[in-house]
Amino acid sequence: MTLLSDLAESEVVASEASLRRFLHGLPGVDEVGAQERAAALSTRSIKKSAKEYALDLAIRMVDLTTLEGADTPGKVRALCAKALRPDPTDPSAPPVAAVCVYSDRVPDAKEHLTGSQVKIASVATAFPSGRSPLSVKLTETREAVAAGADEVDMVIDRGAFLAGRYGQVYEEIAAIKQAAEPAHLKVILETGELATYDNVRRASWLAMLAGADFVKTSTGKVQPAATLPVTLVMLEAVRDFRAAAGRQVGVKPAGGIRTSKDAIRYLVCVNETAGPDWLSPDSFRIGASTLLNDLLMQRQKLKTGVYAGPDYFTLD
Repeated sequence: MTLLSDLAESEVVASEASLRRFLHGLPGVDEVGAQERAAALSTRSIKKSAKEYALDLAIRMVDLTTLEGADTPGKVRALCAKALRPDPTDPSAPPVAAVCVYSDRVPDAKEHLTGSQVKIASVATAFPSGRSPLSVKLTETREAVAAGADEVDMVIDRGAFLAGRYGQVYEEIAAIKQAAEPAHLKVILETGELATYDNVRRASWLAMLAGADFVKTSTGKVQPAATLPVTLVMLEAVRDFRAAAGRQVGVKPAGGIRTSKDAIRYLVCVNETAGPDWLSPDSFRIGASTLLNDLLMQRQKLKTGVYAGPDYFTLD
């Protein structure tokens, strides 16, 4: 019986040796091929009607984010208001998927989002470095969920992963997944520090084997953050994981996605790589703090023929 079937059918914890054997047995990523495929997808053109749908879909996929040391209750309140009604002049504009904040700001978000369809996401586990004891990470995760978080965005221990200690990373993700219940768990790989596409594929599979509901590219604090080729590799991983394990895992690129054109390129990549089953906020998110205004400007341009400036919308 393979490692994957073992994990699918029981609660056994994978051994270091079996994880290494499985992860290093995954097909290697053709770096040139991935980059050329992503470049080709980014040139696709779409018709006006499809663009209107894509802009609204992208808005519904946004995790509107503020992750700064100067975040205040007032800033979170304003962000929640924008998440609920992104364009006050146009009630047909859909709400975003979630508001993402530090764990100590979750109660502020809950105060303003309770009863709405907008989720509350909290970063945890010593974000963005991941450098704290597991006991601290578990406590932070439990406190975020107790405060009202619907989703937890954790960071993997990149040092352990790059040192080949896959069992340690697996066990930590599995423990945080359990601590986060019933919230969904997004596992941040920090792909800018993983160096190779092969590592991105291995880290994606490792996170999914340990129970991730989403795999996420980046914290947004490290460059490069999200890129189209890296996201393509992750989309291939979740597609192949569903075929093997029967469970659909979402993908969240985050960091550096600032324009509507960028967002639509990602949606094309999702459709062409993983398939239409992932074209939903349940399976694809975009972590962003500045993207939403450009989506709203492009949306207004399609509706009115007039391109509004950024000062027509509140700052994210």
